[in-house]
Amino acid sequence: MDLLRSLPIGLYLEQPQTWLHKLDPRVKFIWLMSFLTTYIFANNLWRVLLVALLILATLIARIPKRVWQQQMGWLLMLCFFVLVIAAISPDGLGISYQPRLPTNDVILTEQPNPTNSATPTPTPTPTNKTLPTQKQQKYSYVLFEKGAIKVTRRSLDLAISLSTILFTVIYSTNLYLLTTAPEEITAALESLMQPLQRFNIPVTEITLMLTLSLRFIPLVLEEVQNLVRSVMTRAINWKKLGFKGAIKVWMLVAERLLENLLLRAEQMANAMMVRGFTSPNEHRVQWHDLRLKRRDGLAIAALIIFWGVRLAIGSEI
Repeated sequence: MDLLRSLPIGLYLEQPQTWLHKLDPRVKFIWLMSFLTTYIFANNLWRVLLVALLILATLIARIPKRVWQQQMGWLLMLCFFVLVIAAISPDGLGISYQPRLPTNDVILTEQPNPTNSATPTPTPTPTNKTLPTQKQQKYSYVLFEKGAIKVTRRSLDLAISLSTILFTVIYSTNLYLLTTAPEEITAALESLMQPLQRFNIPVTEITLMLTLSLRFIPLVLEEVQNLVRSVMTRAINWKKLGFKGAIKVWMLVAERLLENLLLRAEQMANAMMVRGFTSPNEHRVQWHDLRLKRRDGLAIAALIIFWGVRLAIGSEI
């Protein structure tokens, strides 16, 4: 269960403070939404560029290698397996393609009209022959075929699309959570959702629930890790227990996990009550001071260029 510590999914990196940490959370949130939306109706070239851009941003930000190396490695391995499996899977097109031109060199001639034999019948020129100097462009729908393994153009296109989308969605979200504190996320969302208050939408309550949820993620990972370690230290002989016995053990573990999480939630609620928290509207908390700086202006300019490139080369063909 040390994998939970080595893969800090959804956790905030406090030190060191990189340039991604210093950007305004609203600007980073708009960048995140851009990554999550630009691959829609995009070609595979743009989707591969998104993956390369995320990896490049991680390297340029100088995030410690111990933080992203194993996580990115596991994610890239997962995406590679998805790419391979989807590429060799049937593409779902059960169509037998027939050639337009005849396969032999027989010259097709039109039969003479018996009603008007005096009129000469023109002979059409061959359609299956080309000049010797011209080169025919070869097209093959099947890119690779050996035994039961067959890779077609459609299956390869679907494989690239699926693997890149999987990496973009997971890693872009994790990079945002890694470089943005929960309080900053809450302040950014509350600032961006201020116009919704005109429609009587409880923006403050929503942002408070989001903050508590982000604070609760590390507690859930810690409880899961502790329970699994407690099961491993007891050296249970799973072969003697059998299937039903193993199900009973894991049901007890799940029950214990639920009890611990409810206890942590009650402790968090009591801590808020002791500090005088009554309701979000009456007990306002200044989560973060949002100010746009020069680096944020550069990030916004880069975002405009990002969308311009997307519209120029990333459109679906």
